[in-house]
Amino acid sequence: MIWTTINNNKVRACKAMLMGMLLLSLSACSISYSFNGASIDYSKTKTIQISDFPIRSNYVWGPMASIFNNQLKDQYANHTKLQQVKRNGDLKLEGEITRYEQRNKSVSAEGSSAQVELSITVNVRFTNNVNHDEDFEKQFTASQSYDSKLSLNAVQEELVTQMIKDITEQIFNATVANW
Repeated sequence: MIWTTINNNKVRACKAMLMGMLLLSLSACSISYSFNGASIDYSKTKTIQISDFPIRSNYVWGPMASIFNNQLKDQYANHTKLQQVKRNGDLKLEGEITRYEQRNKSVSAEGSSAQVELSITVNVRFTNNVNHDEDFEKQFTASQSYDSKLSLNAVQEELVTQMIKDITEQIFNATVANW
């Protein structure tokens, strides 16, 4: 009985010591890994400059640009420790919304449109002033479908909001989630 108590105390002490060593070794790392996928060396990268993305599409929906710009800035504010600055950021995001369109996705048995697909494409120029090897320019697209019996006005806000959420996550993953 005495040996069991002594062994249990030794096991607890070893567990506590291992946990302390693990926490100490993790806190010594300079790269921050988080569950949202961001991997940023905050000792080198401290700021991000996010320019407003104007709409350069032929077809537009008025609130789309402000929804996109706010969501993009919120994505970085909520999931990183980067300070957002107006100029000279360690990271820089700029671009434009280049396409906003709808097209028939499927046809009913009667030959009329059954579903319509709405899509948004955003062109992004990313500059990493800490490591220019990571610079890129590319397009990100998201789409949503809706029943053609519904009017675009009835579903537009919900669909655009979801597509913007998808695109801003794609941009976030491409810029700071270097997996």
